[in-house]
Amino acid sequence: MKFCTALKGLAVGVAVALLPLSASAEGYPDRPITLVVPYGPGGAADLSARMIAGAAPAHLGQPILAVNRTGAAGVTGSNFVVNSAADGYTLLSARVGSQMGVPAMNKTIPYEWDDFTFIGMLEINPFVLVVNPDSGMATFADFEAKVKAGEEMAYSSAGVGTLLHIATAVMSNAMGADFEKLIHVPFKGGGKARAAVVGGQVDFSWQNLSAVAGALESGQLIALAVTMPERQAIIPDVPTAVEVGYPDLEKIIGWSAMYGPPGLPDEVVAKWSETLAALNEDAAWLRMTKSLGNIVSIMSPEETKAFVEAQYNVFNDTMETLGMTIN
Repeated sequence: MKFCTALKGLAVGVAVALLPLSASAEGYPDRPITLVVPYGPGGAADLSARMIAGAAPAHLGQPILAVNRTGAAGVTGSNFVVNSAADGYTLLSARVGSQMGVPAMNKTIPYEWDDFTFIGMLEINPFVLVVNPDSGMATFADFEAKVKAGEEMAYSSAGVGTLLHIATAVMSNAMGADFEKLIHVPFKGGGKARAAVVGGQVDFSWQNLSAVAGALESGQLIALAVTMPERQAIIPDVPTAVEVGYPDLEKIIGWSAMYGPPGLPDEVVAKWSETLAALNEDAAWLRMTKSLGNIVSIMSPEETKAFVEAQYNVFNDTMETLGMTIN
């Protein structure tokens, strides 16, 4: 009798274990969610994740913990997520660099641009060319003169293959400049790359507007150009790429999105689609996002994938043209 009872218990346990994941996802979420940030504190990915962690729980009903897993220009954190359980409890604060720029440049990393489950785009980030106020460069024309003269200048980035790095390559190509004269100084995260310009350790940097909005307002940095078709409200005196004579600089644009591991259940993706739609009506989240100079752009999973694919193709071609692809 005891044997039969034990056998019955074992059968029930096996049956539960074999239930499809979608069945367990029906009550999602029923515990806290970890949102992995593949870059260090203070950068655009970190800011985006922490705003999501602050606003989304009101719509999801569970806490969200933003955790920085840095290293290898965002690859370490991204690879952690792509290899995590597809249950919706480990997600990624996806960024243009780690999810598009690095895969376009470095073919040896352990994931490709489309290995993830696309959940949704959150915002578009204009990029700005920033310098220290004591640099002697008050306008883009001042900067252009130094570049065209072949002067050596150092620039900071969040790592090899990040958009902060690739942006300078795109700029150099557009300006017909000597790329070898521009010395790359990579840091672990956009926040440290920004601090290097503030501290005068480097001459310039391409940065997400959201990540340098405070430094621009306080006068720690000045912006020489913005990569949008129109001037931005929080920096109305900064000229656009077209206005400074280099429309190709509009290719330099950042974004933040939500990704998950491959094979994420439809129920989880649907729940997050509902949540992002709710955030699109959330006055506090909208206000915080826009205050950083971001352009709110909630997209469906399908729209997100199409957007990223189009940008990936552009940068993949650029890397091949400049001979910067790592195979």
